[in-house]
Amino acid sequence: MRPCTVPVSPGIETSCFLYISPSSIGVPTLQSPSHHVGALFDYYSSLMNHSETARGIALSVTASLLFALLSAYTSWLTPLDGLDIFAWRILWTLPPALLLIVWRKHGAQLRDAVLALLRSPLQALLFVAMTAMLGVQLWLFLWAPVNGRALEVSLGYFLLPLAMVLIGRFYYHERLDGWQRIAVVCAVIGVLHELWMTQAFSWPTLLVALGYPPYFMMRRRLKLDSMVIFIMEIFLLTPVALYTLAISPNFAGVWQRPDMYLMLLPGLGLLSTVALDCYLRASRLLPMGLFGILGYVEPVLLVVVAIILLDETLSAAQLWTYIPIWMSVGFTAIHSVRLMQRR
Repeated sequence: MRPCTVPVSPGIETSCFLYISPSSIGVPTLQSPSHHVGALFDYYSSLMNHSETARGIALSVTASLLFALLSAYTSWLTPLDGLDIFAWRILWTLPPALLLIVWRKHGAQLRDAVLALLRSPLQALLFVAMTAMLGVQLWLFLWAPVNGRALEVSLGYFLLPLAMVLIGRFYYHERLDGWQRIAVVCAVIGVLHELWMTQAFSWPTLLVALGYPPYFMMRRRLKLDSMVIFIMEIFLLTPVALYTLAISPNFAGVWQRPDMYLMLLPGLGLLSTVALDCYLRASRLLPMGLFGILGYVEPVLLVVVAIILLDETLSAAQLWTYIPIWMSVGFTAIHSVRLMQRR
């Protein structure tokens, strides 16, 4: 079967296929396009899927870069502690997130989603639990660099993609190609070395690695626009943020620094909104396995930030943990490039 075009009027052509009968001597017979609607649909669906995958990869990498910058950003917010930064992040994330909702004309979706949750107490309870999971992760991400635990959190983000790849493989029944399998093997080697060296993982590491997968699985079940869910989560976390700031001893000091309330804190909210939007959109566009493997980009950048900008140290023994995982990132990059070349 070979594609061809048939002119139906001057300057207009329609698609068709030439079928070569194996029992003939090679004389082609013309078949109507209506016989191949299914094939054409599969072809264009494949193109669309590749396009969405490439866009998801770009969004995931962008999010990783912005999150790494966000980790370093906390060093400019002294004397605020991790809980203070978390609360200000929530409050200053709300305005740009609302602007995104208006710009994308998702106001009706937001209203419908809120009404749907109000009509279903079980769904509302699940959403509250999901928001609590996200709130803990947002706090931990900002608490760690302020308290010298950035490397432990980065190790959790190294473990997270492996957990999500396994969920994609065994829960969602997604298949891994050769490069993805090699990447997973390298990551497992690094993880096993860390476990052998320390005999345990710290609580920040485990909280990241085991806390995010159920959160993403619950998000997928809601089947709503990522930004709509995100703004609902921020709304739900806002009272918590307000209470946190009300009891904070550092609240009054913020208003004595114009650079803090005019530039640094609004910048924190804007950076957070763009990073989370990219990350959550990528989680909807990519297969769970590929989304998990691409997650290795962020912890590599977090390690670089922790060592260069936050003055944390990486021992020689720890290199045997990180080198295999960095190799996993390299194989993931090869897989991503090959995937985009198929477009």
